Amino acid sequence: MAAYLQWRRFVFFDREMVKEPPGPEAAGGKPFALPPGITVCDSGRGNLVFGDILCGRIWFLPRSLQLSGFQAYKLRVTHLYQLKQHSILVSVGEDEEGINPLVKVWNLEKRDGGNPLCTRIFPAIPGNKPTVVSCLTVHENLNFMAIGFADGSVVLTKGDITRDRHSKTQILHEGSYPVTGLAFRQSGKTTHLFVVTTENIQSYLLSVKDYSHLELDNHGCGLHCSSLSDPSQDLQFIVAGNECVYLYQPDERGPCFAFEGQKLIVHWYRGYLIIVSKDRKTSPKYVSLEQLHFLFNRCSFWLSLFFFFFFFPSCELLDVVSDILRLMSCDPYWLPLQNYQEALHYIGKLPFDQAESNMKRYGKILMHHVPKETTELLKNLCTDYQPSGNSEGPGILEGKKANSEEFIPVFANNSRELKAFLEHMTEVQSDSPQGVYDTLLELRLQNWAHEVDKQIKEKLHDEALTLLKSGRFKTVFDKALVLCQMHNFKDGVLYLYEQGKLFQQIMHYHMQNEQYKKVIEVCELYGDQEACLWEQALGYFARKEEDCKEYIAAVLKHIENKNLMPPLLVVQTLAHNSTATLSVIKDYLVNKLQKQSCQIEQDGQRIQKYRDETTRIRQEIEELKASPKIFQKTKCSICTSALELPSVHFLCGHSFHQHCFESYSESDSECPTCMPENRKVMDMIRAQEQKRDLHDQFQHQLKCSNDGFSVVADYFGRGVFNKLTLITDLPLGKSATTIEAGLQRELLMHTKRST
Repeated sequence: MAAYLQWRRFVFFDREMVKEPPGPEAAGGKPFALPPGITVCDSGRGNLVFGDILCGRIWFLPRSLQLSGFQAYKLRVTHLYQLKQHSILVSVGEDEEGINPLVKVWNLEKRDGGNPLCTRIFPAIPGNKPTVVSCLTVHENLNFMAIGFADGSVVLTKGDITRDRHSKTQILHEGSYPVTGLAFRQSGKTTHLFVVTTENIQSYLLSVKDYSHLELDNHGCGLHCSSLSDPSQDLQFIVAGNECVYLYQPDERGPCFAFEGQKLIVHWYRGYLIIVSKDRKTSPKYVSLEQLHFLFNRCSFWLSLFFFFFFFPSCELLDVVSDILRLMSCDPYWLPLQNYQEALHYIGKLPFDQAESNMKRYGKILMHHVPKETTELLKNLCTDYQPSGNSEGPGILEGKKANSEEFIPVFANNSRELKAFLEHMTEVQSDSPQGVYDTLLELRLQNWAHEVDKQIKEKLHDEALTLLKSGRFKTVFDKALVLCQMHNFKDGVLYLYEQGKLFQQIMHYHMQNEQYKKVIEVCELYGDQEACLWEQALGYFARKEEDCKEYIAAVLKHIENKNLMPPLLVVQTLAHNSTATLSVIKDYLVNKLQKQSCQIEQDGQRIQKYRDETTRIRQEIEELKASPKIFQKTKCSICTSALELPSVHFLCGHSFHQHCFESYSESDSECPTCMPENRKVMDMIRAQEQKRDLHDQFQHQLKCSNDGFSVVADYFGRGVFNKLTLITDLPLGKSATTIEAGLQRELLMHTKRST
């Protein structure tokens, strides 16, 4: 087997001198030769196209070998680009020494005096500095052209490249290293430009205004050593260095294949990568099949490459394929053969990095043909990978884990295997990426939504709800909610609403489904946290046309008990219900009026009590002012022992030993026993006066202000609208209130006397 993994040289072409086609007078036989000075060529539209560096001519060579040409530049042609889908040829050359190179666009289907029509001429780079052009590429949609220069600049032309007035040219990139390769990549509506120099590789996004770019690698390649693959290989940008061949996507570097030696040319042709390199005296070391740099898959390949290799007779092709026919017939690595079981078995023997990259590349094909086996290999790869055939214990050699989320696309159109894979990952790896849980939830919801059997549907329902309750969707709450809503998974939606404390959404959900009892239940469960739920429920039932008296009565009862709405607002809300009659709120109004009557009576009694108390206090104050106070207490109000001199007496009637008073009193002028209650009363009086002042000030500003809403908002935050607790008589105006407050303050003043 080792012999099959070596580098070998195979001669795929026999060299044969090409002779000129027979002319009208001769039978031919003269060796065919191209004009001297040809240094650049391209192909397309049935011709090989050559550029002449000596006389500035462009030559066309069809399969009939009838050479023809025309004068394109006065001095020389340096670069050519033939579009494959259009009869448009773009050339770069010089008409005068020491001037900026000129770009010319030729329409090969239109003629101008027998020559192709030149539709546009413009300098290769803005300005007058003569700069050497190193590479050229044109987008097939004719809206982009990029030119690279030896000084590290890249010029981008955007718009119709065939016309001056419909395009714009600007410098896209500036650097210190020569530009050696350019390639446009089109994916949907997104356009990227790969730029490779001798020292780095960058990707530019051309679908946005600022042309953002990303450096993909810090090494580059030489001229002609980069190419773009076709869509069958995901339009990868291929860069051949002296040690490896690298593959790139616009946002990252992909796999690389070891292939030592100086590269001369890299070319992608109809699904194949062709590399031309210098001959070497020694053979390289053995390499694995993972390091193949040729992916040959059609025997007709050899005929297709005729025109490409015909003009490089001095270069020899190095191929790592051990024996083309033998390898393609028996090696499990070659799938474009359909030996999927052995290919999967072979990948399972590879080291972790190679197995991971192969499963990312070939996983979809393998999943389509051998889904069960492919799923098992992916489970192994994403948990504790161990190459098959190792005698070591599991995880001892490798112990690496691939990112399970990255393999989800492999299961396209294989939902059953994907579900098994995701469930396995969540069971054995609780810290799996969030995408694993998101996808598993979506799968379970899809299965539940499409299931017809009631028992199975109930089981799937429980599985989906259990996954939701696992706590894995706290950071992606919105995404989980959208998934449940898309599949009409009612219990999941309600659970997520509850977890997010979205109580109003829960009630609105039941309202939309006209589940009246559920609306009442939500109010009972969460009404203490959001009192507005009851008000919304009343408004909802009031708008319903059908008879909702039972539910309105239940809501009104709670509103009445909690005093959530004034009666007038209740009446206005119910007025929107065309079927509601006075009988619906009769009991509510009667109870409300009765309670208010009782409250009025209680308030009247309290008012009379306060008046009597005020009268008594006034009399007591007058007595204190006009007559002496006799202290008859015989016990200390603190220690309850018999009073002894020296003692302290207060007008409130409390007496204390002097040492007890000094130990417990916080102030010489206040009775320790009465002080807590007195302070409470004084605080209430001060708060009442302060709020009353705020109220008067608020009324004044509200009348004078042009923006009443701002005044209300300001005073609302300052507590003007809070309920006041009055401890004096009914407010008779500010003066009366001030007098009552003064009387109470006078009562609370104490004097200390000692006998």
